[in-house]
Amino acid sequence: MTDDMLHVMEWHNGDKVFSPFSGAEMDRRHRAMREWMAAQGVDAVLFTSYHGIAHLSGWLFCQFGRRYGMVLTQDNVTTISAGIDGGQPWRRGVGGNVTYTDWRRDNFYRAVRQLTAGVRRLGIEFDTVSMDFRRKLEHALPGVEFVDAALPSMWLRTVKSAEEQALIREGARIADTGALAGVAAIRAGVGEHEVAIAATNAMIREIAASFPQVELMDSWTWFQSGINTDGAHNPVTNRVVQAGDILSLNCFPMIFGYFSALARTLFCGRVDAASLDIWERNIAVHRRGLQLIRPGVKCCDIAAELNGMYREWGMLKYRSFGYGHSFGVLSHYYGREAGVELREDVQTVLEPGMVVSMEPMVMIPEGMPGAGGYRECDVVIVTEDGGEVLGQFPRGPEQNVIGA
Repeated sequence: MTDDMLHVMEWHNGDKVFSPFSGAEMDRRHRAMREWMAAQGVDAVLFTSYHGIAHLSGWLFCQFGRRYGMVLTQDNVTTISAGIDGGQPWRRGVGGNVTYTDWRRDNFYRAVRQLTAGVRRLGIEFDTVSMDFRRKLEHALPGVEFVDAALPSMWLRTVKSAEEQALIREGARIADTGALAGVAAIRAGVGEHEVAIAATNAMIREIAASFPQVELMDSWTWFQSGINTDGAHNPVTNRVVQAGDILSLNCFPMIFGYFSALARTLFCGRVDAASLDIWERNIAVHRRGLQLIRPGVKCCDIAAELNGMYREWGMLKYRSFGYGHSFGVLSHYYGREAGVELREDVQTVLEPGMVVSMEPMVMIPEGMPGAGGYRECDVVIVTEDGGEVLGQFPRGPEQNVIGA
């Protein structure tokens, strides 16, 4: 190997580009994490998750079979990227960046060792570190004690700053834009994929028009019809919409790594009496759930009250998942603030600045009257005295029996 084939280097190509977050906002995030480090005697933290790195650096990596990281010390924040990414991680992230090359296997660990010299207690994200990854870390950093940083960093992310809330509001507005375009494309004889394309393209174009220097990645739409509505996360297919079908339109714009969502149940052309009854009951649960989101309320208590509504109607057995979850840096393939989910087993008390969804769903099995999946979803910011509902798209049969 020749001397010009470097293992780790700085590849600071170009200048820093636009971020929706101020320097003061990023300093706030680093300061909060550093206070935890100081209290726990942790010398540095190696972040390796999408959400951890994006939240603390502003850069969202593309894994594609490689390892990525970010090392936070009391003095520095430095991302670790692969040569294939060029200078983009430097331009997108706050702080420094080092690039490792493919010339020798496991050069990533050389970069980690370089950035953690003298560290004796290192925070890592236990929930995203595989056994193989940990074994290699132990080999690269002999004698270093590993401490879990995943949970404390998760709790720091659960309360959103004013700047984060502003970005999430924009996301909710853009989700409405996608829903409008999706609804305009719905009619009998159209494939699910065509509706999803229309909604996603509308969101991408609106994101591009709304932000300078924005990365247009990962926005998506789940549009399901008929039996495909039985799962909230069922992928789009080429099934053709038929008159009388139950429909589920779910729009998810992604902006600087931040996720927003809007989901609505619809029907194509007409809705039968059994389906209408189930639909209206589910909307009643959704509306009550929106009222319950306020500071001082436990997540589990929200779930318990809404369970009572379903139980009274004999529908509880058809509920398929929790009533909502935290929002922020998250996507369908990364991230989750599991401490703030509206489920029976979550004791977390809602605080101002938390952002959660309200998304009740019931699934009536095929062959029964009203068969299909019914789901409504809006994003809510917990305020000092209640909840700010961000979704403006209408819900219910008065507006959403469409496309005959």
